[in-house]
Formats: sequence, structure tokens, C-alpha cells
Amino acid sequence: MSDVTLLYITVPNLETGAALAEKLVTARACACVNLLPGMRSVYEWQGKIEQAEEAVMIVKTTAAAADATQELIAAEHPYDCPCILALPVDAGASYPAFLDWIADMTEGHLAKD
Repeated sequence: MSDVTLLYITVPNLETGAALAEKLVTARACACVNLLPGMRSVYEWQGKIEQAEEAVMIVKTTAAAADATQELIAAEHPYDCPCILALPVDAGASYPAFLDWIADMTEGHLAKD
């Protein structure tokens, strides 16, 4: 069983998220991406308070592939400073077969030595 990492990413809309998700799954950078519509962000950017409708991506990958996966996301992402947060998964509290599936889907792909 590999260590699994979830990447939390915001994108401007579902279409952008779907295109990015397809690239990630095709490259086997991750096993799966969940797209969640209808999120509203409030933040400060360049000295102004901004509000934006966005979508959320939850990317399921391995810890070994997380850095390379983040690089791929950043290269394809439309934002200057994309929200990409890595969240470790507690393997002891997770379903082992699902963790194994994530590892199988990403094994040997994009992993950094």
C-alpha cells in the first residue's frame, strides 16, 4: 500500500476543471478527480478584496507522484498563483483496497525519485 495524497485545487469553472482532470487521469498522474461546482471564494489579491465563483478539484494521487502532479497542474492552470494544497491521507483510517487502487493507477507514472 502506497502513501496517498489528496490535492485540493480551485479552478475558475467546471469546464477548466474537467479538461485538467482528463489530462491528469490520462497521464496517470492520479487515479481519480472529483469536481465540485458552485464554490464561492472571497480573498485579497493585489490589494483588493475579490469574490469569484469557482469549482473545486480533489485529486487522488500517491505521495510519490504528488510533486510531479502539482507541477503538471501548475503548468496547465489558468491562474497566476493557483490554489494547490496537498493533504496526506491517514492510511490506517482509510479503506485499504481503495488506497491500493490509487497506487495501482499511478504506480511508476510521474513519480519523482
